[in-house]
Amino acid sequence: MDQAFSQTNRYYSRKKFFKMFGEEMRIFDESRSRILFFVKQKAFKLKEELTVYSDETMSREVLKIKARSVLDFGATYDVTEVASGEQVGALRRKALRSMFRDSWEILGPDDRAIGTVAEDSMFMALLRRFLINLIPQSYSVEVEGAPAGEIKQTFNPFIAQFKVDFSEDSAGRLDRRLGIAAVVLLQVIEGRQE
Repeated sequence: MDQAFSQTNRYYSRKKFFKMFGEEMRIFDESRSRILFFVKQKAFKLKEELTVYSDETMSREVLKIKARSVLDFGATYDVTEVASGEQVGALRRKALRSMFRDSWEILGPDDRAIGTVAEDSMFMALLRRFLINLIPQSYSVEVEGAPAGEIKQTFNPFIAQFKVDFSEDSAGRLDRRLGIAAVVLLQVIEGRQE
C-alpha cells in the first residue's frame, strides 16, 4: 500500500473550480501544504473511470476507481490499487435512498457490505436539494457498525472542498484507500447535483 494512505488520518480535498471536460481534484494533508493525491477524470467515457495519482505530474497511478456498468444511477465503483493490482473493495451508491439523502455502501474485496457513508440527516439533505444548496454537506463514515470518520464540506459556493477526518477509526477498520475513494466519489458524483 502506498505510504500516503498511512501518513495521516486527516485530509483536505478540493475540486477544481471550472473544468470544461472531465474533473480534477487535489487531496492535501491536513495543513494543505502538501498534495498527497491528484485525481483526473477523463471526459466522454461511457463507463465512468477515475484515476488517483500520487501528484500533479500524473507519473504514478495509485488507485483506479471504475464503474461496473454504463450509466447506472445506483452504480458500484470498484477500487483497485494500481501497483499491486489488488481489488481493494468497492463503493455502491444506494440509488433510491440517494435521491433524498446521499448514501453509499462500502464493500470489501468479496463484495460484502462492511460499512456506510451517509449524509448527515434527511432534513438537512432535503433543505439542500429543494430550498438552498448553500448549506454545506456532512457525511458520517461507519465500518462494521462503528464510527470511522467524517467528511465535511466547507462553505464555498464556487469550489467543492471537504475536510476529511478518519481519526475516529483507531481500530483501523477502514482501509484508507476506500476512504480516499469515497471522498473522490462524493466530490465527483454527488457534486454534480450542485
